Amino acid sequence: MSRMGTIEGVKIKRLVRHPDDRGFFQEILRDDDELLRRFGQASLSMSYPGVIKAFHYHERQDDLWFFPVGSAQVVLYDARPDTLSSGITQVLYPGEDNPLLIVIPIGVVHGYRVLGAKPLMIVYFTTESYRAEDPDEKRLEWDDPTIGFDWTTKPR
Repeated sequence: MSRMGTIEGVKIKRLVRHPDDRGFFQEILRDDDELLRRFGQASLSMSYPGVIKAFHYHERQDDLWFFPVGSAQVVLYDARPDTLSSGITQVLYPGEDNPLLIVIPIGVVHGYRVLGAKPLMIVYFTTESYRAEDPDEKRLEWDDPTIGFDWTTKPR
């Protein structure tokens, strides 16, 4: 069972919205944010309520996640043996009511669960482009015993 805490190298940027009577404007990612070491690809994905998309990690790329629609429970696990946060699990709750950018470094296992009754959209940026002939996706089961994360919502 992993310990809970903050994972070394994970970066969080709280996004600022500028609302007015027409709606709002919000920057997502800027070249002067210094969040990604390089740009590889931008992608968009949608998941239905209750879906769990977990777990995987990368050996060559960092990910940057943003959830503009819906709400998510993001679970990160530091599987890197050479960090101070090795074995730590970090849980975040980004979404349209909590706009965050989350940078996930190489070797940090990650996944998410859709919360609430509406679909979730994720926009993500990577430092490498996807290559179907050599994908940088190392998969683990959603209930991997090393991580030991309980995805159920508990009354409290």
